[in-house]
Amino acid sequence: MFDEKKIEEIKAGKESWESGKVKKAIDKFPERKEEFTTSSGFEVERLYTPENIEDFDYNEKLGYPGQYPFTRGVQPTMYRGRLWTMRQYAGFATAEESNNRYKYLLEQGQTGLSVAFDLPTQIGYDSDHSLSEGEVGKVGVAIDSLKDMEILFDGIPLDKVSTSMTINAPASVLLAMYIAVAEKQGVSKDKLRGTIQNDILKEYIARGTYIFPPEPSMRLITDIFEYCSKEVPKWNTISISGYHIREAGSTAAQEVAFTLADGIAYVEAALKAGLDVDDFAPRLSFFFNAHNNLLEEVAKFRAARRIWANIMKNRFHAKKEKSMMLKFHTQTAGSTLTAQQPDNNIIRVTIQTLAAVLGGTQSLHTNSRDEALALPTEESVRIALRTQQIVGYESGVTDTIDPLAGSYYIESLTDKIEEEAMRYIETIDELGGAPKAIAKGYIQKEIQNSAYKYQMAVEEQKEIVVGVNKFQIEEEHHKDILRVDPEVERLQKGKLAKLRQERDNEKVNETLENLRKSAEGEENLMPFILESVKTYATLGEICDVLREVFGEYEQSVIL
Repeated sequence: MFDEKKIEEIKAGKESWESGKVKKAIDKFPERKEEFTTSSGFEVERLYTPENIEDFDYNEKLGYPGQYPFTRGVQPTMYRGRLWTMRQYAGFATAEESNNRYKYLLEQGQTGLSVAFDLPTQIGYDSDHSLSEGEVGKVGVAIDSLKDMEILFDGIPLDKVSTSMTINAPASVLLAMYIAVAEKQGVSKDKLRGTIQNDILKEYIARGTYIFPPEPSMRLITDIFEYCSKEVPKWNTISISGYHIREAGSTAAQEVAFTLADGIAYVEAALKAGLDVDDFAPRLSFFFNAHNNLLEEVAKFRAARRIWANIMKNRFHAKKEKSMMLKFHTQTAGSTLTAQQPDNNIIRVTIQTLAAVLGGTQSLHTNSRDEALALPTEESVRIALRTQQIVGYESGVTDTIDPLAGSYYIESLTDKIEEEAMRYIETIDELGGAPKAIAKGYIQKEIQNSAYKYQMAVEEQKEIVVGVNKFQIEEEHHKDILRVDPEVERLQKGKLAKLRQERDNEKVNETLENLRKSAEGEENLMPFILESVKTYATLGEICDVLREVFGEYEQSVIL
C-alpha cells in the first residue's frame, strides 16, 4: 500500500507528533485510562496509520464482495441490492398467541420469522411431563405436536416467508413438523426457506439444552444435512452459533474461534458420514452476537468471513464458492441489556445494529428494551424493529459496501482477531477437535476466565455500564411488562389429552417402533421422524424413543 520510504516518513511524523503535541496535551489533560483495550484484550493505540498495516495485501486480505475471501461481504452488491432479512425472534405462551405476534410483526414490515420455543420443547418434553411444570410457554412457545405447529403457522404461507427456528437437540423433530405443515398448505419441500439452529456443540459449551450424548447428536445433525441436501435444498441445515458463547462471557476473538471450531467439527462429521463437502457446505449458516464495542464487532464479522473461506478452501478443499461463504444471522447482545433504566437499551441496540450492518450480516434480530425484565411487549418489539428499519432506510450506511474498509484501525483489528482466533483453533486441533476440547473443559474454562475478568472490571469500574455502576437514578417499579398466564400450562395439558384420545394411537405406536428400529441401525432418521410427526406422535414421545436408544448426556463439572 505504501513503499518503505513513505512508511519511514509516517513513523517519524508520528513520533514527532507524540513527543510534541500529544505530550503537551497529556501534561495538561491526562487520558481517561492508562490503557485502552477491546473486549478481546487487544490494546487500542492512540492513533492508527499505514504503519499498522504496512504489509497489507489488498487482493489477499480483502478482494471484492461476493468472491473469495469474502472479507467485504458474501454478495456482490450487498445491501444496494436488498437489505438484510429483518427477523425478529418471537414466541411465547400458546401457538395461538405466538401466531398473532408473527402476523403483527409481518404487518409492521418484518421480512422473516424467527421462532422461540419454551424450555420443555427445547429439551424434548411434552407440556404434561412432570419436569415441564412451571415452564410451559414461559421463554417461548409450547409446541407438543404437529397440531400446535399447524396453529403456529395458520394463515402464514410458508412458500412466501423464510423461518428460523432456534432449536437444537430436537431440531430434527421440529423441522419434520414444519415440513408436514407446509405439505398440508400445499407447499412442497423444495420451496421451503429458512434455518434450524441444530448446533448441539455450543449447548455442551455454553447453553445446556442438550438431550443426547455427542455421538448420536452428531448423527442426527448429519442425517439432517443429508436429507435436506436432497429433499429441502433451500433450507439452511445448521446455524453454527457464537451468540450463546458470547452471552456466556467470551471475548469477540473467542466467539469467532470457538464458533468456527464447532463448524469444523460439523464438516468433519459430515465428511465421515460419506457426504461430499460441496453438497452440504452451501447450506451451512452461522449465528453471531453484536456487542457494544462497535468497531471491534465490525472487525470480528469481517475476520470470521475470511477465516471460514480459508478453512473451507484450503482445509476441506471445497470447490464451490458458496461452500466458502460464511453467511450469518446476528442478534444484538442480550447480556448487555440492563433492568436499570431500560430505555437505555434502545441506544445499546442501535449501536449493535450498526455493528451488524457495517459488518455485513444476512439477517438480524434486534432485542427489545424490556427484555432484561420480561418477554417484550408489542410496543417494545415495534421499537426494536423500527431500529433496523431506520438504520436500513435512513442512515446511509447501506448505500456502499463495507464502508469501513481501508480504515487503518479496522484493518489492523481484523488482522488481530484473525490471528487470535486461529491461535485458538490450532490449540483445539491439537486437543483433537471441538468435541474433545469440550469434553476436556478447555473451551468452557476459557470462556469462564473471560467472563470473570469482565465482571471484575465492571465491579472495579474499569468498565462502565451506564445506569448500573455509574449514572444511577432512583427508579419506580417497572409497569407494563408482559407476563405469561399460568393458564397456558393447563390449556396445553388439555390439548394433549384431547390429541391422544382423537388420533390413531395404533398408527402412532407403529411409526414410533419404526423409528426405534432405525435408531438402533444406521439408516437416516429424518424420514422416520417425519412419518411419526404426521401421525401426531408428540415431541416427547419421539424424543423418549431416541432417549431409550441413545441415552442422555450428563454434563461434567469443570473446575
